Amino acid sequence: MFKKILIANRGEIAVRVTRACREMGIASVAVYSDADRASLHVRYADEAFHIGPAPSTESYLRIDRMMDVARKSGADAVHPGYGFLSENPEFARACERAGIVFIGPPATAMELMSSKTAARRAVSGAGLPVVPGTATNLTSFDDVRRAAAEAGYPVMLKAAAGGGGKGLRLVRAEPELESAVRIARAEATNAFNDPSIYIEKYLERPRHVEIQILGDREGRLIYLGERECSLQRRHQKVAEESPSPLLDAALRRRMGQAAVRIAKLAGYTNAGTVEFLVDRDRRFYFLEMNTRLQVEHGVTEAVTGMDLVKEQMRIAAGEPLRWRQRDVRLRGHALECRVYAEDSENAFFPSPGLIERMRIPAGPGVRDDGGVFEGWQVPVEYDPLLSKLVTWGATREEAIARMARALSEYEVTGIKTNLPFFRRLTAHPDFLSGNFDTEFIDRLLAGDTREAAPDRGGADHAAALAAVIDASRQSALGPNSVAAPRASGWKMAGRNALLNPRLSS
Repeated sequence: MFKKILIANRGEIAVRVTRACREMGIASVAVYSDADRASLHVRYADEAFHIGPAPSTESYLRIDRMMDVARKSGADAVHPGYGFLSENPEFARACERAGIVFIGPPATAMELMSSKTAARRAVSGAGLPVVPGTATNLTSFDDVRRAAAEAGYPVMLKAAAGGGGKGLRLVRAEPELESAVRIARAEATNAFNDPSIYIEKYLERPRHVEIQILGDREGRLIYLGERECSLQRRHQKVAEESPSPLLDAALRRRMGQAAVRIAKLAGYTNAGTVEFLVDRDRRFYFLEMNTRLQVEHGVTEAVTGMDLVKEQMRIAAGEPLRWRQRDVRLRGHALECRVYAEDSENAFFPSPGLIERMRIPAGPGVRDDGGVFEGWQVPVEYDPLLSKLVTWGATREEAIARMARALSEYEVTGIKTNLPFFRRLTAHPDFLSGNFDTEFIDRLLAGDTREAAPDRGGADHAAALAAVIDASRQSALGPNSVAAPRASGWKMAGRNALLNPRLSS
């Protein structure tokens, strides 16, 4: 096992990895920019090194500075977290050249899966389902028009190097196509330094379900169940759960086996995630693969009992997987809410500034993976994620009740957060029933769906939730039954650096 690990990231994920290091007896090395000099991840690590000014292009995206810290500190491995350099194959190669282990997949696997069109060709060529559309970049408007006509409207224009909703446009009819192409190409160029686009058939109100996989260097790959990621705002995930309310055991097995086959196509090792869209007829289609640890990994840890960060380290150190597919069991249900410094009552506008007071929820089944503290100045330069609030319960109903209780306990003053939005979301009837899709939150915010009662505080919220849960249980069980528990749920900046080598030199 490694003696010292450099954590090439910041914030809550850097704290999360450092905690795993401490439990395993491994020394940890933090890096920080000018804006992060007094941050929690710096305070928590065994050593810390300054890497530059606040802009990520001059600090967290600088491969040369990361490698200089690795050499100075004597680290024998690097964990990239997520975002920033985590999916940059040149960073993985730089580690290899320096004789330092990169805790992640091979650079070749990153390269194959970083191009959405290349990944679509590979997956389709293996006979696995992909969303109908093109598998090559479309260079002219005539090409786009022909491809859209063949797919049939509505269609999605997508940036080949895309992510985070950039270079993404829904086109419902041909008259909208020309302006949508111009906007999509401009956004793709600005975000990724690459104007390439392709077309996918638009699926009406799909579910977004992802499969967590683990693979060792001996070629053994397993899947660890799924995460429901349909709760999105403008194509960005805001809350997740595991298992998905949509899947049954048979569909879970088929999607898991497909994810493993896709990972084998890429020669994948370490932790990764294969993302799918599922239509109204429960048919699933490959969307993309994330070649790193996911933000929402905590819900998988809660229902499997695994520590994915420790498993990443063991795999990178050359140890074989200690788990077989038959060993993987999903126990209970878990939810995650991503707590951001943003004003959910003012179009989710970022809210940097001083955290004057913070009370973090606790108690049975509650976990908060945070990267900030009371008295911390939330910087303007980075993603405003404060923490990931995870709850676990023996049933989905218990996990939701615990989330409602935890949200009512969570207090942050001095800045705005999206906590009021989550209190509203988790009391909504469609969320409680599991009846939602990738457009649900956008419809909710636009007022185009049923609304929950206004938030009047934690006690009212919890009481209303308990009443809904009790009513739904009794309705399902019948009038003479007694309820019983059911058997047991940055990328943007990194891609910028990958597509613009000057940012990583």
